[in-house]
Amino acid sequence: MLSITQHLPERVNRFIIAYSGGMDSHVLLHAMASLRELSPDKVLHAVHIDHDLQAKSGEWSEHCQTVCKQLNISCDVIKVNARAEAGESPEAAARDARYRALLEVVEEGDCLLTAHHQDDQAETLLLQLLRGGGPRGLSSMPQCNEFGVGQHCRPLLGLSREQLHEYAREHQFVWIEDESNFDTGFDRNYLRHEIVPALKARWPAMAQTISRVASHSAEASELLDVLASMDLQAVQKGESLSMLPLLQLDDARKRNLLRYWLRQLNRPLPDTRQMDRILVDVLQADEDRNPCVAWAGVELRRYRDHLYVVSHSVSPKPDTSLEWDMKSPLRLPGNAGILRPVITTGTGLKQSLCNSVTASVKFRQGGEKLKLAGRDHTHDLKKLFQEKSVPPWERDCIPFVYLGDELAEVVGYWIGEGFSAVKGEKGIQIEWKKQ
Repeated sequence: MLSITQHLPERVNRFIIAYSGGMDSHVLLHAMASLRELSPDKVLHAVHIDHDLQAKSGEWSEHCQTVCKQLNISCDVIKVNARAEAGESPEAAARDARYRALLEVVEEGDCLLTAHHQDDQAETLLLQLLRGGGPRGLSSMPQCNEFGVGQHCRPLLGLSREQLHEYAREHQFVWIEDESNFDTGFDRNYLRHEIVPALKARWPAMAQTISRVASHSAEASELLDVLASMDLQAVQKGESLSMLPLLQLDDARKRNLLRYWLRQLNRPLPDTRQMDRILVDVLQADEDRNPCVAWAGVELRRYRDHLYVVSHSVSPKPDTSLEWDMKSPLRLPGNAGILRPVITTGTGLKQSLCNSVTASVKFRQGGEKLKLAGRDHTHDLKKLFQEKSVPPWERDCIPFVYLGDELAEVVGYWIGEGFSAVKGEKGIQIEWKKQ
């Protein structure tokens, strides 16, 4: 039996084995089944992802179910759409489709097991190296990490492909050979079949050595995250970063902080060229400028003394006018979000006014004015937005509620004088869920 128990977490309700039918995952499946004989309380479940990319994919699914039945392990077959979009890597498309499906399966207390091994780790690190990856990329694959509401562990990561092959031969396994794994048009296959054998011929312990590099890089990455976390505490102001303390950092710490901040927000990271543009075009811009660098649906923007990261916005047309009964939710155009009315007392718009005139939702065209309670005269909304430090790119997506022809509320900010419910009076509080 393979010594994998030290790489398995203890408090797990169910181990879910990603079983492709290939040699590596067959070894993992068999090793876990053997382990169950010593610990009958271990719940095992296999999942086979049918990518529907090969003519034999149906046969492979049947093979996996047969093997699992022989080992008395339940098995689900999930068919996914793994076809690449235009310009998308077929490898990336298949991987993303596979992990999306697995995320749906893993429940709280579950641990997903995949059969990644030492040679996979070496290949991943080499790919990251050739793509110019930093310490985080060169960390390659961790032994265990969070996965949705559960965990993801790779108990074979310390074993070589040769060791797994020896185990498979010893137990006379019959496994699936996917012909696409020999197509050297794919980067990983090219490394596996053309480059790695030559490296191993010169340096036999290459995979083991490179795994140590991955371990060292993981440690370096953790330390960089600790530094970035400390820097973030000093510069973060709500959802933005304060420019003054940020500019005190040297460029290396700025890059480290920005990447860490974006990862915390689950945003895609900029490449080296885009990061250089951020450091120059955004951080060094004059205070009266509103520079922006965009990538992968993300925009990094500066307004006054703050740095913001926002999703690429599609603003509603300025002449948009939506009639609203103020009784049911209203979906706004573009990605401006949804408005929901909530009946309250003493807050929100006067319900009596809302029921007596036609309500409509419009967006900024320019020149709008609003009189606030306690002020002697009306104010241009442009001035009010500036007082409130509302970033310019947000202003065109803010919904305005009109009662009749009068601007009654700028949702999320102000209600005009005479429109707000007073103490004890029924009101309608408008909740704005942004996208």
